[in-house]
Amino acid sequence: MSKQAPKSRPVPTKVPGIYKTDAVRDVAESLNITNLPDIVASALASDVEYRISQVVEEAARFMRHAKRTTLTTADIDQALRVLNIEPLYGHFPYNPPTFRRALPFPHMPSAGPVYFVEDEEIEFDRVLREEKVSLPKGVSWTAHWLAVEGVQPLIPENPPALPRDADPESAAAKQAASSNVPGSIFPPTPPSSDRPSPIQAAKQQQQHIAVKQVLSRELQLYYTRLTSSLLPPTSDFAKRAAALASLRHDAGLSPLLPYLVRWVGQGVVDALRSGSQNENDGRVLEVLLDVIGALLDNQTLGVEPYLHQLLPSIFSILLHSALPPSHAAQLRTTAAQILSHLLTHYSTTYPGLSSRIVKTLIVGLIGEGKSRSTREGAIRGLMGIGKEAVRQGLVKHKGAKVVGDECMPGESSPLVELVMYRHNQEGFRMIHPPSAQPVPLHPDSGGDASILEELRSNLGDFFAERVMGDGAWARGILSDDAPSA
Repeated sequence: MSKQAPKSRPVPTKVPGIYKTDAVRDVAESLNITNLPDIVASALASDVEYRISQVVEEAARFMRHAKRTTLTTADIDQALRVLNIEPLYGHFPYNPPTFRRALPFPHMPSAGPVYFVEDEEIEFDRVLREEKVSLPKGVSWTAHWLAVEGVQPLIPENPPALPRDADPESAAAKQAASSNVPGSIFPPTPPSSDRPSPIQAAKQQQQHIAVKQVLSRELQLYYTRLTSSLLPPTSDFAKRAAALASLRHDAGLSPLLPYLVRWVGQGVVDALRSGSQNENDGRVLEVLLDVIGALLDNQTLGVEPYLHQLLPSIFSILLHSALPPSHAAQLRTTAAQILSHLLTHYSTTYPGLSSRIVKTLIVGLIGEGKSRSTREGAIRGLMGIGKEAVRQGLVKHKGAKVVGDECMPGESSPLVELVMYRHNQEGFRMIHPPSAQPVPLHPDSGGDASILEELRSNLGDFFAERVMGDGAWARGILSDDAPSA
């Protein structure tokens, strides 16, 4: 029994699509691809036609959702984004181009219809007669002062000030003369021996009126009694201790903080203004430093915005050249401790605070024309900050050499003892501890000779001769990775 031969299936005829294979060949030739097979060109043309149909179908969906009957370039862009294809740029839906159909070509009837974008003809006479439109100024940013020390400057960026009926100085002077009641005025600064002029008193009285509108009567009374119990000639130690304890622990002093900071700053200026301080000025400065320390210890007060006002007062006491002799060491030690406390608690909040303080102290240490008292205060401030600050000031910036050049041979003054080591954690001992069994440096040895040369370069001859007796100590002072004491 013979099997029937399978019927041959008819080969389907290839229906030409809209996208011609000639266009594919043209693109291939532009890419230097010649002799493209017909099968490949036909397959690429079919794929291109499918992609175009897919894009048009997606664009038609956007058109229908927008309740329109005209397909725009925005619909095509949205369809391309949906299909994860980069959109076409340079086509705007609000200004669609106008296409016109070209006349048929008699010599090429197979070319089919050709469309082109019609260019608008522009008449130069009409353009020249039209009014020129100037471009607006671009968006820019500028800075101006909203307020300077609580006073709003009269500049166009700020709103205008309210008009006043009377002269503020005359009105304030009349009110000050009529209401001279003790205890009713909010004192802005510590008591001074200089009597203010009538105009200054009127201005202060005007400021007091504004303060009364913010602070309650209880806070004004508290401020008056606090300042009077802190400053000399008050000799009651119990009242002073109670006032400092109140500043250190009370939680309701935030409204008074700016006035206390201003009071401390003005008190330091008044105490150091004359240049020749007495014992009373020394006691005043000690109290003001205690007030600064108490304000920094109070965790309920936001002292951060007022650090730039407290630092000048601390630096003025620390680096002043004419402090009372009986209080100078104590004042500089307390100021250095306050600087250390301030950096411990606020250096993370203000990253540049430590470098700013160290730079100020180094300028006070190595600056030309500085007195010995100023250099001593700068060294104490660096010791209060830490070992690396002492190394920066005394060794790297050659502060020890500056101090030694001003000393006489064999001198043993308090400043020299402070640089060497008066106590266990001072001066060079703070950078690196001395050896229990010192071995001196030998100038004949090559390694020791280089250490001696570096000592004389960084520390100067005065202190190099005192350190060279302990070779391990000298190397530890010059080394950056020396262990701490």
